[in-house]
Amino acid sequence: MSKLNDVVETVTEKVANAVEDVKARIGADGQDRRVLIDGFTEEGEDLSPLNETRQVLGGDSAKAHSHGGGEGLADSSRAGRMTSFNRADFGKLTGREEDWRFTPLKRLRGLHTKALDGAAPELAVVAPDGVLVEHVGRDDARIGSAGIPEDLVAAAAWEAFTEATVVTIPEGVSVDGGVTLTVTGAGTDPAAQHLVIDARANSRAVVVLDHNGTGVLSQNVEVVVGDNAELTVVSVQDWADDAVHASAQYAVVGRDARFKHVAVSLGGDLVRITPSARFTAPGGEVELYGLYYADAGQHLEQRLFVDHAVANCKSNVLYKGALQGKDAHTVWVGDVLIRKEAEGTDTYEVNRNLLLTDGCRADSVPNLEIETGLIEGAGHASATGRFDDEHLFYLMARGIPEEAARRLVVRGFLNEIIQQIKVPALEERLTEAVERELAASEN
Repeated sequence: MSKLNDVVETVTEKVANAVEDVKARIGADGQDRRVLIDGFTEEGEDLSPLNETRQVLGGDSAKAHSHGGGEGLADSSRAGRMTSFNRADFGKLTGREEDWRFTPLKRLRGLHTKALDGAAPELAVVAPDGVLVEHVGRDDARIGSAGIPEDLVAAAAWEAFTEATVVTIPEGVSVDGGVTLTVTGAGTDPAAQHLVIDARANSRAVVVLDHNGTGVLSQNVEVVVGDNAELTVVSVQDWADDAVHASAQYAVVGRDARFKHVAVSLGGDLVRITPSARFTAPGGEVELYGLYYADAGQHLEQRLFVDHAVANCKSNVLYKGALQGKDAHTVWVGDVLIRKEAEGTDTYEVNRNLLLTDGCRADSVPNLEIETGLIEGAGHASATGRFDDEHLFYLMARGIPEEAARRLVVRGFLNEIIQQIKVPALEERLTEAVERELAASEN
């Protein structure tokens, strides 16, 4: 019995010492005081050398939630991310924030530091009969129906826009030929834009957002997919070489609705697209596709979020990228959250990157957060590498020259995304754009 007492006392003492160690590390105020290796954050390596010197996460970078929205505990999960319509609630960007750790802030051209009072980009809308296009003020009730900004740049755009464009697909209407919104940059002064796409119940449509020209733009796009509606949104970033574009694109998906989002990033100096989709009723399906092709010096960033907030919904994510040239840099961060209420969820996300030359860097971070075990399935995959030697050997063994074989491999690799668009003229245009990129890689 005395030996048992000795063992109990020893274990009790060790537990008490461990608790004291934790208290010493965390401190009375609950703040984590761990010291990280220089050049690293708790999320990983410091990958944005143009940002300010990083510090330990916590303190100023542990964000409290704004009254503007959000839920849960700050930084505890993807659900706990701060949301607010107010720019000031986010404080100053330093690059320590998880959302910005890959982004070279100095290349944002003032989107995060200046008033976004530059001329709004020109907007041309081509829509068939039956589609309603309106230009409304900030007080329109439909504004804010799909999402709340999750970062400073999106909140700055929300504060700065003076007029929004609302595209409505009426209930029960099937749109033939699609709707095209052409956004043309109006200069290099930081500017804001707000778009709303409202697909009412039982409607069917394809909406294309086509970005081009020179601009420095922060943009919010709200998408509402009504019950049993089917909506495809294609966002093409085909900017001039000096453009900077940050676009937060929020979607809410109703009961038994189908939503497909395709993001294509080709042009621009720095392009950062953050699509999100949130299920609001059972039976919904979401497909998120992406294609990006980065040349020397380009920074193309994609951060997406799928919020399984209700039961019995499905999501599928597939993004593919190609990189060529010195300092070509792509970033893909995929967050999928399965909340405890989301029983019966079926989800999978994949990112693939193909490095065509030396000097490129592709960062890929798939994140899957599961709060219930009662699901149909969940998974993620990521791969980054050069050409598959077996593919090249197979083609070359059949008499195809190496350069032609390489082009065939890349073309096939990216065509899987292009064919999801289902707009023949746009698919042809993007195929030609990929061919031009491939031709450039050979010169």
